[in-house]
Amino acid sequence: MSGLVAADTAATPARAAGDLPKKLWYQVPQPVWHIASDTPGSPRRKRPPSHSTPDGVLYVRVTFAVSAVSTPCDTIREGVLEMDEQQLLAERFEQHRPRLRAVAYRMLGSLSEADDAVQESWLRVSRADTDAVENMAGWLTTIVARVSLNMLRSRSTRHEEPFGPHLPDPIIDASDGTDPEHEALLADSVGLALLVVLDTLTPPERLAFVLHDMFAMPFDEIATIVDRSPAATRQLASRARRRVQGTAPGPDAELAEQWEVVDAFLAAAREGDFDGLVAVLDPDVVLRADGGATGLSTEARGAERVAGLARQWSQTDLTPQRALINGAAGIVSLRGGRPFSVGAITVRGGRIAEIDILADPERLARLDLTVLSRGQP
Repeated sequence: MSGLVAADTAATPARAAGDLPKKLWYQVPQPVWHIASDTPGSPRRKRPPSHSTPDGVLYVRVTFAVSAVSTPCDTIREGVLEMDEQQLLAERFEQHRPRLRAVAYRMLGSLSEADDAVQESWLRVSRADTDAVENMAGWLTTIVARVSLNMLRSRSTRHEEPFGPHLPDPIIDASDGTDPEHEALLADSVGLALLVVLDTLTPPERLAFVLHDMFAMPFDEIATIVDRSPAATRQLASRARRRVQGTAPGPDAELAEQWEVVDAFLAAAREGDFDGLVAVLDPDVVLRADGGATGLSTEARGAERVAGLARQWSQTDLTPQRALINGAAGIVSLRGGRPFSVGAITVRGGRIAEIDILADPERLARLDLTVLSRGQP
């Protein structure tokens, strides 16, 4: 367990109290009771502070100031001074941070808001009494889910309406592989198209779908978060699932095939080949462009309409660069060496079925694009 010093002390000889290490945690096979004494000769029996890990191992802290102590199960023969409870809690929270950030990202579709939700969750955790917590992962997930739900509801209360299509924050990686820090965020093939559909759900529907279908949380636990019965919560997830399956199926091609289709699209656009563009596009292709407050936001449907826009944009001074966008083939376009747009492309049936483009200068400026330099000449 990261951050804990575990030791098998059964064969460790006892030493004088002054020689004892300042911080040490003992790993024991079962809860034990030990003798604790502030002064030699005044022993008292109490249960030590303990923390269980997912694999069932129990870590206990032992504190005393005598030269030798024996426990009923003869496990601990050496004691240590206090380790800060808050430090241990912080270490355990950090172990779960990737999962908590993944939950918040699926709930909010915003990397910055996901970080805010995780930070707010830590503030709540740091003030809570964790002695009775048996499942730390589940408890932390519940907290970050509640925080994210409140943030979604706050959006609805403020009636935040974007100028045209609004796209979630993309997760960008170099075309030759995913950054290890992004793996938890991208588990379960969370593409940009899926997040777009999740944005159309009500906050309770989104929470029920994310927690149950993506993180396998039981409905009876989710019900306490949304203040519904388990049966009603199941219905929330069912409605969300039908919406997702009907409008946001993921790519059905391996990455190599996706790149073939994307390269054919770029080549046709570069040459101004309208027929070539139509040939690589699904007849019902959907294009969404989020330009923020620039006035460039638009939504287009149909192969001919999208091909016309692609040919028009190809005449601007843009340099397209391959990139993985939420784990799928995509494009980052540069103009004058600066990011101009990020395009996520969904390939199904050998053709492009969806194109989602983020061209909002303010949001592009907040994205980390340094990963794109990896492997570039």
